[in-house]
Amino acid sequence: MSSSNAAETAFKNTLGVNTPEPPEPEDTRQNVAGRKKLAPKKTGVRGKTLARLIKTLFSFYPKALPLVICCIVVSAILSSLPATFMQRALEIVTATWQSGDWQSVAGRIGSLVITLIGIYVVSLILNFTYTRTMAIITQGSLEKFRERLFDHMQDLPISYFDTHQRGDIMSHYTNDIDALRQMIGQSLPNITLTMVTLVSVFCVMIYYSVWMAIIIVAGVLFMAYMTKVLGSRSARNFVAQQKEIGIVEGHVEEIMNGQRVVKVFCHEQAAQEDFDVRNEELFRASRAANMYTNTLGPILMNLGNLIYVVVALVGGVFIEMHVPNLSISGLPFSIAVTVPFLNMTKQFAGQIGQISQQINSVVMGLAGAERLFELMDEEPEHDEGYVTLVNTKMVNGELVETTDTKSGRWAWKHPHHDGRVELVPLRGDVRLNDVDFGYKPGHTVLHDISVWAKPGQKIAFVGATGAGKTTITNLINRFYDIADGKIRYDGININKIRKDDLRRSLGMVLQDVNLFTGTVMDNIRYGRLDATDEECIAAAKLAGAHGFIERLPEGYNTMLTDNGSNLSQGQRQLLSISRAAVADPPVMILDEATSSIDTRTEAIVQKGMDALMGGRTTFVIAHRLSTVRNSDAIIVLDHGRIIERGSHDELIAKHGVYYQLYTGAFELE
Repeated sequence: MSSSNAAETAFKNTLGVNTPEPPEPEDTRQNVAGRKKLAPKKTGVRGKTLARLIKTLFSFYPKALPLVICCIVVSAILSSLPATFMQRALEIVTATWQSGDWQSVAGRIGSLVITLIGIYVVSLILNFTYTRTMAIITQGSLEKFRERLFDHMQDLPISYFDTHQRGDIMSHYTNDIDALRQMIGQSLPNITLTMVTLVSVFCVMIYYSVWMAIIIVAGVLFMAYMTKVLGSRSARNFVAQQKEIGIVEGHVEEIMNGQRVVKVFCHEQAAQEDFDVRNEELFRASRAANMYTNTLGPILMNLGNLIYVVVALVGGVFIEMHVPNLSISGLPFSIAVTVPFLNMTKQFAGQIGQISQQINSVVMGLAGAERLFELMDEEPEHDEGYVTLVNTKMVNGELVETTDTKSGRWAWKHPHHDGRVELVPLRGDVRLNDVDFGYKPGHTVLHDISVWAKPGQKIAFVGATGAGKTTITNLINRFYDIADGKIRYDGININKIRKDDLRRSLGMVLQDVNLFTGTVMDNIRYGRLDATDEECIAAAKLAGAHGFIERLPEGYNTMLTDNGSNLSQGQRQLLSISRAAVADPPVMILDEATSSIDTRTEAIVQKGMDALMGGRTTFVIAHRLSTVRNSDAIIVLDHGRIIERGSHDELIAKHGVYYQLYTGAFELE
């Protein structure tokens, strides 16, 4: 077999291979029905989440939250007092009935009524205060949670977004935050009020009759047991429901983004079936959760009614049999004790029912809080760099640091261990030496990669999909860190360079253009936020975008929405080049920037890129070999290895893989 045929066979084997690509996002498998069931979270985990949530809320509102708690406690205690007034009123009426002295009844009952009115007024004020304050705390806490989430999300590495669905991440800001809103604003205050009320009412019960209190406690313990049995099952399914919502939203977001592809390939029915499977999983979790919680309410209500009947019967029997009453007050069993007890029984059972109704909101809120804390606990992108990028100027032939941001001279400020600080001019010299890399441990996708680019040189990467072209550029800007080898920028190990400064010195033009909601001018200025309008216009002229921008309805002030959907692909790409041009970096990375546009538009975009590349070190990834023939060096990759390198003429003369590609013997995929 000839060497060229062997090379052709080796290269053809790479077509369609996606080895070096990042791992797929979680929960993107088509066969969702076969996905493992979500394991229920242990109670201890939910307890820790609740403790952390409460601690966080106190850190947000260290003064307002204690005020709310005080108002709730006092209001709950006051709500347990009316039973004592009823008992006192019945005693007065009973004593008056026996004595026949009805003249003093009105005054004695009137004083009780006035005191009771005073208690209700105070309770009203307290309720108004804590509900109003709690509304502020709730919305303010959600605002702070969203801020913390978004701030932390900016610090996460690219690998996190490569392995998580966008819709699931968005679910943190929508469903999880909403679940937290219900829990903080309604459930926690209500449960606190209920618990304090239960304790208060129970103390009043013990004060009047230990026997009757024991009967009620026995019934309530059974209610609590039913709440635990049904509530725990409901809780597990509510947690599963919260996660399934994120999966469904992730799928919907994915289909919406790819709607054109869905329609082009008539994939509507298959997309519908795929969605139905995911939606069915959500339905099952939601059905189970609501089935248990809807069953719990009626059970507790009827148990409360049953306890009420038992207390009434036992109270009547005790009165009739003159059973000795164990109580702190020393009051005997009588109508005056039994009737308030019946009311307290209703109140006590009702409070248990209140807790059961709030359990689901608490569980959903804790599930949401747990997901929020999981995102907030994700490891941020580590940056151990200490070399920074600074403005400099020449003073007496020596390079010195300056605060003048318009100096036009940049240098690496490199502190050394001996205390010496070196200023290394920013030139754009990039070298990769014996680099190995894998997205997953033990799965190497780049092998012994060595690339060198002198300032101003154009280096092109050629290879099949998955050969490792984009992966190399991701290593240069440290979206991922290498497993072995060295990458040096102007002679400095890039691990020593602070990531923000490293990326500030690199410009990127990608195949997939991302434009943001705002004007055309805003999108160009995204490359350098302190750029003036004149600098943005100059960058647009350099990129060849000025002409079409002036023809837009409002020129540079034209609003762009939906990723610039009102522009053509070529126009969007020209804006992307303008954005890179205004940043004015010494090193450019062009990742298949012309692969998705037509030949005529490509000529316009290529002209803009040629202007952008002038005098800069440039790394180009292209499938169209006509765009890389003028490169200083062309590197051919195969399965993460360099198989050929050289200029266009040198590689053509070798009659190897590049020659086969260029002459059309076989094509890239």
